[in-house]
Amino acid sequence: MTDINNFNKNMVNKNIYENFMKLFLQENAKVNLISKNDEKYLWEKHIFDSISFEKFYDKYIQEKNGLKLLDIGTGGGFPAIPIAIKYPQIEVTALDSIAKKIRAVSSVSESLGLKNLHPVCKRVENLEEMFDIITSRAVSSLKNISLYALPKLKKGGYFVAYKSKKTEEEINEASPIIKNLGGKVIDIIPYKLPLKEELERNLIIISK
Repeated sequence: MTDINNFNKNMVNKNIYENFMKLFLQENAKVNLISKNDEKYLWEKHIFDSISFEKFYDKYIQEKNGLKLLDIGTGGGFPAIPIAIKYPQIEVTALDSIAKKIRAVSSVSESLGLKNLHPVCKRVENLEEMFDIITSRAVSSLKNISLYALPKLKKGGYFVAYKSKKTEEEINEASPIIKNLGGKVIDIIPYKLPLKEELERNLIIISK
């Protein structure tokens, strides 16, 4: 398992992230939430990537309490669980339509004692609640995911889409839909993962 000290000497709640990694790998052995090849890069490719959310949060979020976040297609709990760990003041709904994945997320969440994480097995279009922030990582094209995310986003809220390559191409393709649903791309925040290979990552920030 990766030593997270190699990447952030000042990380808050380091122990809980280490516990999370152990619990996640136990669940992954049963459910296959990520590929076996990715297990050795769990911190770099999945957890570090997820908490890059802070680049958006620190820049745009002024009201720190009472926020509700929806993570669409959470899968194994990314970015929902790392965000819930780092930001206990945010109520995080981890949404996925695959029951075995939500059971795994629930098991990890309960073991970590995350009171602000709410795993839900449901399709996003069947949710009635609206959210201040919506995230999506490794789910679908920006065009497709915007169709589901923006109708569930409160006015004044933000949709944060995790993307790698072809960011501009995806934005161009999705722009008409985003506009029709009352959204606007306001920022692209680039960042890098702590890997030897160069992996281009971006947070596409859409406001409503």
